[in-house]
Amino acid sequence: MTTDPARPGPRDFEVISFDCYGTLIDWESGILAAMQPVISRHDLVSRPDEILAAYARAESAVEAGPYKPYREVLRRTFAGMAKDLGFAPQADELETLVEALPRWEPFPDTLAGLRALAAAGHKLAIISNVDDDLFAATARTLEVELHAVVTAAQARCYKPGDAIFERAFEVFGVAPGRLLHAAQSRYHDLVPGRRHGVQTVHVVRDSGRGDVGAAPSVDPLDAAEPDWSVPDLAGLVALVGA
Repeated sequence: MTTDPARPGPRDFEVISFDCYGTLIDWESGILAAMQPVISRHDLVSRPDEILAAYARAESAVEAGPYKPYREVLRRTFAGMAKDLGFAPQADELETLVEALPRWEPFPDTLAGLRALAAAGHKLAIISNVDDDLFAATARTLEVELHAVVTAAQARCYKPGDAIFERAFEVFGVAPGRLLHAAQSRYHDLVPGRRHGVQTVHVVRDSGRGDVGAAPSVDPLDAAEPDWSVPDLAGLVALVGA
């Protein structure tokens, strides 16, 4: 579903919430940059899509189990990637993704889009699968005041679980139908958002690598369709008429 100029945009929403990593922050580039020294050290020949697919498989498997802090998720994800890609990780490498995450950068359109939305008076919020202290470093790169932030650490639940969205409705002070949620991942965000009655916007972020945040068993074509679809935050700004 794409944005149709003749189709009405979102209405009667009080808060715009965002997934962070993959939607506002270019985590694909961040993951690949973090993994490049490891790949070189172990003399591996791995394509970017193979590295990202290994990340998606490992992270989804870890998050599907009992709740663990995201730092531990990243450590176990790295170990899972190592097994998948065929190398034995050295002890100091297990912190690779934990140390890299605070340095992951916004997409080129993110800051201008957030500033435009904030200038139009919209309340902006975050729903993210992350620890609070890790997100604090990222928040400084977004350069806008956020109405509220809900993390997996607060809810002790990772998207697409229900508890993190239920906490968001409580913290944001909005009914599900008055929340507009923008995200890149169908699996983590759009499907559960629609399940809860949230208005959803798919920020496509088509890198050609697919949905890095999708669980391997989920076919995006079978997932619930978002209410609207835009290529980037400039598209979201146009959609809501900021």
